[in-house]
Amino acid sequence: MKTILRVISYLRSYPLLGSAQLVCATLMALSVVVFPSITGHVVDEILPEPARHHELLFWVFLGLMGFFLKDALNCARIILNNHFEQRVIFDIRSDLYQKLQRLPLRWFDGRRTGDIMTRVVEDVTAMERVLIDGIELGLVAMIQLLAVGAVMYYTDVTVALWATLPVPFLMIGAWIYTRNARDRYRGQRDAASDMNSLLHDNVSGISQIKTYTAEDREHERFNAFSDKLRQASLRIMRWWAFYSPGMSFVGMVGYALVLGFGSQAVMSGRMELGELVLFFLLLSLFYEPVSKLHQLNQMALSSRAAADRVFEILDSEDEPHSEAGDSLKQPVQGDVRFEGVSFSYGEQSTLRDITLHAKPGETIALVGPTGAGKSTIVSLLCRFYEYNSGSITIDGQELNQTRKSSLRSALGYVTQEAFLFNGTVRENLLLAKPKADEADLWKALESARADSLVRELPEGLDTNVGERGVKLSGGEKQRLSIARALLKDPPILLLDEATASVDSETERLIQEALEALMADRSAFVIAHRLSTIRNADRIYVLDGGTVVEQGTHGELLKADGLYAELSRQSFLIRREESPE
Repeated sequence: MKTILRVISYLRSYPLLGSAQLVCATLMALSVVVFPSITGHVVDEILPEPARHHELLFWVFLGLMGFFLKDALNCARIILNNHFEQRVIFDIRSDLYQKLQRLPLRWFDGRRTGDIMTRVVEDVTAMERVLIDGIELGLVAMIQLLAVGAVMYYTDVTVALWATLPVPFLMIGAWIYTRNARDRYRGQRDAASDMNSLLHDNVSGISQIKTYTAEDREHERFNAFSDKLRQASLRIMRWWAFYSPGMSFVGMVGYALVLGFGSQAVMSGRMELGELVLFFLLLSLFYEPVSKLHQLNQMALSSRAAADRVFEILDSEDEPHSEAGDSLKQPVQGDVRFEGVSFSYGEQSTLRDITLHAKPGETIALVGPTGAGKSTIVSLLCRFYEYNSGSITIDGQELNQTRKSSLRSALGYVTQEAFLFNGTVRENLLLAKPKADEADLWKALESARADSLVRELPEGLDTNVGERGVKLSGGEKQRLSIARALLKDPPILLLDEATASVDSETERLIQEALEALMADRSAFVIAHRLSTIRNADRIYVLDGGTVVEQGTHGELLKADGLYAELSRQSFLIRREESPE
């Protein structure tokens, strides 16, 4: 019930639209008794009296107007319903997407993209069905039940009692069907999510599947997940196959009872023939909303399972200081300190007692073997993850007390794997600085040595780069990614293997631009190519999550430690630079 009430809370934003829809639905439900009442009147009052036969056309027209009123109200109800439900769906999806943006990266580490997409696209639509359709369906059904029931009991109490005798049994059947239904519907939603996740991964990795000729194996995997969804759906359908016809039969018992006891009442003179006809017409209108309530029961169960999955995201804990916290003092000088910082992704420690210092304008290089913790240090500086102990400060201001939007606005981050959104070159650049003019864009492109690349594209800045920049090479994507960081012009630069995807000549050109840019700001550079870090003000060498060496390029070569060994392995220093 708590989930349903949370879903209903979204209706409060549109009280007039909801009220108008309910008024139309209520009047529509009440109008259904017009024709049966007129029919009973015609059979009892008009047909037996030849002198009143001329009134027949009037009553037929009045009955027709009852149908017209019912359908006109239904038309208005549907139009209002469509606007109402689409606005509410928009609100829920907007809240859900906003929540996703506030969640920490650690939350996404354990989630599949396809599952998240299923919740945003499919589950929101499913939960909306009970939000508007379900509530309206239930309300209309109850009003129609009460209106028709009132007319039946007014006509003849005894026959009405026999007509409503099956209702308690219908309620018992609904309770039996509902008991374990939540697990059935949740299983179906989870199976659909699993299949969508696999489909998303396979479409994203289609080139790898083709490369390893794994089409048949992946087809088998997809069929296995699809079969789980089939089995989960069949489980629901099997229950419905017994429940729906069973409840229909119980309802039809009411017709048999009315036929028997109503006919007996007519034969005994206690009821007029027209009243019996009226009862049969009313009976179809009485059991119609009962059938709708059974459908509502099924709809509510399915919607509740979807709503549980949506609220599971909405109830997740936000990033610390995603909205609150202190702002960085302006202007940012770029004095960055790590003091005894430790961090772990899980039970195993990733960083231990990291201490390093970048003075304003200094370039700090982080080197070490794969898995040493270099990228983790950059992630902690961005506060993608929260450090377990120690202190990280910028200009003396503790990061775990700083508002993340303020922190990240001071950072320019270029990752090893360049990511471009499915849009134009212009749109991807403006992500860093939305108000930048064309001159700013070309200046950033020139600094990244990407201006000639863009000029050669079919539509220049307005060329679509495709999903993840698929229409560009790895080096071209990286140069545009660097241009985006340059356009932001941040006081602190973070370069995680920023030149790893470009050729030697392009690397040289980009390195010149980066060195000029880094002259006036603090920079953290991660690189395996020592040619990109030999001029760093200080180099920190990491191994196993700790700093094992620090110093300048020359000092570390003379120390003949891990850095010197990495240098020899890279073949990027001349023999005479090697320590004796």
